[in-house]
Amino acid sequence: MKTISVAHSPDADDIFMYYAIKFGWVTPKDAKFENIADDIETLNKATLKGQYDICAISFALYPFVKEDYALLKTAVSFGEGYGPKLIKKKGTKLKRNFKVALSGEFTTNGLLFKIAYPDARITYMNFLDIEQAVLDGTVDAGVLIHESILTYDEKLEVEKEIWDIWVELSGGGLPLPLGGMCLRRSIPLHSAIDYENTLIKAVEVANKNRAVLAPMLLEKGLIRVDASTLDTYLDLYANDNSVNLSEVQYEALDKLYELGYKHGYFENLIRAKDFLIPSEYEELRAK
Repeated sequence: MKTISVAHSPDADDIFMYYAIKFGWVTPKDAKFENIADDIETLNKATLKGQYDICAISFALYPFVKEDYALLKTAVSFGEGYGPKLIKKKGTKLKRNFKVALSGEFTTNGLLFKIAYPDARITYMNFLDIEQAVLDGTVDAGVLIHESILTYDEKLEVEKEIWDIWVELSGGGLPLPLGGMCLRRSIPLHSAIDYENTLIKAVEVANKNRAVLAPMLLEKGLIRVDASTLDTYLDLYANDNSVNLSEVQYEALDKLYELGYKHGYFENLIRAKDFLIPSEYEELRAK
């Protein structure tokens, strides 16, 4: 049986959405999934190198890997009135060219930030270090992601919500695309369809069994936050809207890629639906 590498971030929503597979509740037909957890920018860079078979990525990375990876329809995270936060010390005023810490060059929040603040001086660091860098004065501000948006120090305040930047740039009415998964195109199509369906089922099973799964993850020490924070975080990023991309989510992705193209970050204008696994192949083959 072949082994397929599946890389995801260590944040609560990715762990939650994947562990139905890890616990054996859902399995692929002809392969064994081997999971790796790493921070999202490390995964973005690994995908640029073609390191993993299936990998979690920032949606803003996808145009750079579209020739080698197909975009998956599941395990997606979107913001609906919330998302990453640009934070600073309370009472401070940011200059036009303020120094800011971002979690990565290829992150979606990084793309939107750079469009909104073209004069900011950017430094990149692990997302877990950003809050302390602001508190220490190493940077003037930082963009918090993952669980940090719920637990940051009381000495800090929000300068700008990335959600608000998204609304201003997109015109409103669309969810904020943050992250998803992609699959290596060299994988045979019938296997690729099975792997995507396995992941869809895993997210679906995790959501339906959240009352059982969430305490198991906490008990095993796989989650960085307490039960209450985990519950809130899963409400935001691992929910029914994470199972399968919807029409409005496709529209939001297309708007993100349009903005990146318009501001010179992407060479080509792409549509998300053009880069999916053609899952209808299995249905046609069965007829």
